[in-house]
Amino acid sequence: MSIKTEKFIVSSNFSDSGIAIVGQDWLRYKLSFQELNIYMSALFGTDGIRGIAGEFPLDTATVAVIGKALADYVLREKAGPARIVVGRDTRESGPQIEAAIVAGIRIAGGECESAGVITTPGVAYLAGAGNYDLGVVISASHNPFRDNGIKIFLPNGMKSDSNLENFVESAVISSKHNPELRLDLKSPRVNESLRLDYIRHLIDVFADTRFDGMRIVIDCANGAASEIAPEVFSSLGASVITINAKPDGRNINDNCGSLFPEGLGRKVLMERADVGIAFDGDADRTLLIDEQGEIMDGDRLLRILAADLLEQGKLVNRTVVATIMSNLGLERSLKNLGIRLLRTPVGDKYVLEELLRTNSELGGEQSGHIIFPAISLVGDGIVTAASVLKTASKRSEKFSGLAPDFKQFPQILINVPVREKLPFDSVPEIATAVAEVEAELAGSGRLLLRYSGTENLARVMIEAEDSALVESNARKIAETIAKTIGAPAN
Repeated sequence: MSIKTEKFIVSSNFSDSGIAIVGQDWLRYKLSFQELNIYMSALFGTDGIRGIAGEFPLDTATVAVIGKALADYVLREKAGPARIVVGRDTRESGPQIEAAIVAGIRIAGGECESAGVITTPGVAYLAGAGNYDLGVVISASHNPFRDNGIKIFLPNGMKSDSNLENFVESAVISSKHNPELRLDLKSPRVNESLRLDYIRHLIDVFADTRFDGMRIVIDCANGAASEIAPEVFSSLGASVITINAKPDGRNINDNCGSLFPEGLGRKVLMERADVGIAFDGDADRTLLIDEQGEIMDGDRLLRILAADLLEQGKLVNRTVVATIMSNLGLERSLKNLGIRLLRTPVGDKYVLEELLRTNSELGGEQSGHIIFPAISLVGDGIVTAASVLKTASKRSEKFSGLAPDFKQFPQILINVPVREKLPFDSVPEIATAVAEVEAELAGSGRLLLRYSGTENLARVMIEAEDSALVESNARKIAETIAKTIGAPAN
């Protein structure tokens, strides 16, 4: 007998998992097994597993189940013990989660090496370069310190596929039927050479350029880049001023880094620096600050990098991939260069899929998550920043002048709580309002209406050259949604 869900099939034979979820009483949720199965189908999001540290699925026992499942999956696929590399960011919960996942891997006979504190793209690189079967990152990226997560990378540098995720999810579900197994939660010894290997790799990628004479401020978000980024840019010749690089386990992303770049902007002006670089907690994304203190977001960086690749003859199919949230100004600016913009749903996973499908050389998100498939199949904030610095150095340009024709259109995003997610065109009042707004924009702007994938929210986004037009039309649609399918106020 088996129970089929939309995402995977779970067998009713639970004898081979070997670990019980200690202290995790599923019955207190009053869930039937079918309901539990549906609930578990969301264990992996678009960016791995994420939640509050210490709570399911990031409680110690469940994490051990996940670790064992990863090693079991490798054993099944290659008929030999798993070799897995693990790294983490600076959250205080990281060592406990790392110890649990390593314990699970070892129960299944796998071997595990720890790179210690390292960026997400660092683990993705090591997974392939170090001849490992998998790479595991313990991080919640740009989230607050209370959150954490688990990202899994294949040896080719890509994130875990559906087969591996289904296997792990099945193991977590079935673990409640197995006898309790005590875990040996010893923190693994950190192999410092792994982080050094990654730093050498980054320096080698930019071996043909120097940043001598360039004065830069780096905001490390008190995260995984705190030691790595200053070392890389100093080695490439830059004069580096580092801020927010003293992690204490709780200050990661706390009013700093790419989510809060205003402080970096002030520091750039105060230090009379050429540029500022802001990372998030795991350094897979970056924003820059020009010499005037202005933010250069992912859209502007894509425009700068696309023009440079085109000039080098490395943008072969004259295509850039971005998401539906990228500004209309990017599309217009790229069009002026003869470059088309392809849009995907929100998420670097979808950007990468389209990059590979179209054999394109550059893609990314407004958040600063940029992917160069020729270098890495995940976003690497250090690679992104160094690439922009290289462009500025080559052109002897100030950073504010790197994309003179790029004009960011006014954009507004309104979230409307809803009681149900009906198709928008099935509600006459909403359909009418949308038609009226699209007629008014008439090719001079863009309307995007969608539901959140994780919350009962309708998201209304409008952008156009006229900011008054943007705001009035966004509020018109938002109010219509609130009146027709809006959730009642608490």
